Amino acid sequence: MFSKRNIFIGLLLVMFAVGRVTVFETATSYQTDSVPISEPCDSSPEQFSFTSYNNTSPNDTLHQADPNFVSPAKKATQAVVHVIAKYDAKTMKRGTSPIEELFKDFLGEGFELAPKEYQTQPSAAFGSGVIISADGYIVTNNHVIDKADQVYITLDDNRKYTAKVVGVDLDTDLALLKIEVNKLSYLTFGNSEKLEVGEWVLAVGNPFNLTSTVTKGIVSAKARRADLHKLGSGIKIEAFIQTDAAVNKGNSGGALVNLKGELVGINTAISTPNGSFAGYSFAIPSSIVQRVVGDLKRYGSVQRAILGILAVDVNADLAKEKNLKRFDGVYVHGFSENSAAAEGGVKEGDIIVAINSIKIKNLAQLHEQLTGYRPGDKVKLTIDRKGKEMIVTITLKSAPNEMQMMQKEGKFNKVEGATFELLDTATKQKLGISHGLQVKSLEQGKWQQAGIKKGFILLYIDKEPIDTLEKLATFLKNKKDGILVEGIYPNNSKKRVYYGLGW
Repeated sequence: MFSKRNIFIGLLLVMFAVGRVTVFETATSYQTDSVPISEPCDSSPEQFSFTSYNNTSPNDTLHQADPNFVSPAKKATQAVVHVIAKYDAKTMKRGTSPIEELFKDFLGEGFELAPKEYQTQPSAAFGSGVIISADGYIVTNNHVIDKADQVYITLDDNRKYTAKVVGVDLDTDLALLKIEVNKLSYLTFGNSEKLEVGEWVLAVGNPFNLTSTVTKGIVSAKARRADLHKLGSGIKIEAFIQTDAAVNKGNSGGALVNLKGELVGINTAISTPNGSFAGYSFAIPSSIVQRVVGDLKRYGSVQRAILGILAVDVNADLAKEKNLKRFDGVYVHGFSENSAAAEGGVKEGDIIVAINSIKIKNLAQLHEQLTGYRPGDKVKLTIDRKGKEMIVTITLKSAPNEMQMMQKEGKFNKVEGATFELLDTATKQKLGISHGLQVKSLEQGKWQQAGIKKGFILLYIDKEPIDTLEKLATFLKNKKDGILVEGIYPNNSKKRVYYGLGW
């Protein structure tokens, strides 16, 4: 008889002989103790690796027999940087495992398999970024610098700087960084909406830590969904540009440029069966990037507008089921609470086919267009209702429970009646803290009701460190119950103060 071990090995051999599993692998390189490791993959049949990709706008050299890649490559490499995200060693607390509990029954309470606290090793992640202004603003992917303790930037000429995280947007996997230097080479934004399938593009980044690497390809598809949210990536808005320009681990956050050297996308994900490039990659279009980083720079978070619809792509199966007369567009099958679309006259069963005269073929295209608007903006939706097209005007709303950050002089932001300011390095050093947001003014609201006074420095919410205005907004918009606020006052920085707020 065959042993279970032999049967298991036989099954594995059959699986490898029959086919292979497609895996989507992250494009950020990780290193611990100088030994590169890959980010763990999900157990689902398809997984995504984050790597950057972008789109291009039309150019006059598109149809030339021998397009010139030298000029755009030279321009792009000067503006693409190496991003290093470092994670300090931390002391972690280990919980009691069921096995420990079992042994305690025999050996007593003093027995444990491992110490309750243990030290993790410092580690680092590597990726790419793109300089978008001469004064040091850099865009990259959020997953490149996510929760890093320090972020460093190395320029094409090997100069190195410490970067500040201005803000991040989890929904699009974008982050905005800032280094204190001027007169930098940078890339201007191209128009990704005018990008055409078949157009030449260059991908520029640092694959496998090989800095300033350029690859070429064409745009394979637009408004491509990759369903990264199913793998727990946190990315909600997907309208990727798909290309066949080779990108790999370390390309994340790098540039996709057209033959004019304009930035048309940020490389973000690759499709791969083995962790390396296998033919296709995906980039966030510049139309989305420009809108998101503009809000991060001005507000610290993204002012996102929504229609408030429950919808699916129209396809042949849906058309047959619903007896539809078309095979493209976005089919509305319901509405969220206080829906802007419902208030504007959209009905269940309508098909959205255009927004402000721009054709919409699927949800990805609709999401891409909506990123160009803010809550309160009016848009004209072209809808197909039982085979007849009509136009309705919609006043867009903000997402439910989304914190609205309002700019006041400089870097001041208001949340629920409290206006916060980022702390400068000198203040943090003087008070002996590494992070925090200070309350600059108070109006009637939850913070004032809790007893918080002007000058209070917010350090933690529910024991989670708060170091950016965007993190504060993101954290609070997902809270439904009460929160515990921890902080200090400048005149007594050694005394921690706690407040409970209803949320």
